[in-house]
Amino acid sequence: MPDTRTPIPDSARRVADLLRELGHDQPVVMLPETGKTSAEAAAGLGCSVAEIAKSIVFRRLSDDAPVMVVASGVNRVDEAKVAARLGPLGRADAKFVKTRIGYAIGGVCPIGHLEKTVMLIDEDLLKLDSVWAAAGHPHAVFRLTPAQLVAMTGAPVADVALRA
Repeated sequence: MPDTRTPIPDSARRVADLLRELGHDQPVVMLPETGKTSAEAAAGLGCSVAEIAKSIVFRRLSDDAPVMVVASGVNRVDEAKVAARLGPLGRADAKFVKTRIGYAIGGVCPIGHLEKTVMLIDEDLLKLDSVWAAAGHPHAVFRLTPAQLVAMTGAPVADVALRA
């Protein structure tokens, strides 16, 4: 189980401060093991992989804007669906994510970005009572409801999952 007493790194402290400013009542917690993947985070939290709200970042080709899809941990993001809504996409490498979004890969938070980020939220997350999102560090997470995620990000909800 996560520990709410472990000191948190500066990047996660920034998220904790932002959550407090937003009036969010759930703390940032530190996982004993990394939460870089949805499966690792779910194992550390004792929840289902579906309850992990993973942040996938792309680069929009038309204007080089960062594009983030917050998806259920069990879903693969269908890049063609996202591109149909937002325009052609390219790969966002670790440097792009860190310099444009403000977090290292493995701890990319859906809020508190360095610059305006184009976002979509996976409609499958809205089927859940609560989800866990990265809090700025590979070991840091916070809990929220899907409605809170939508409210905090202002992002539209869309079908982004690759379906078999």
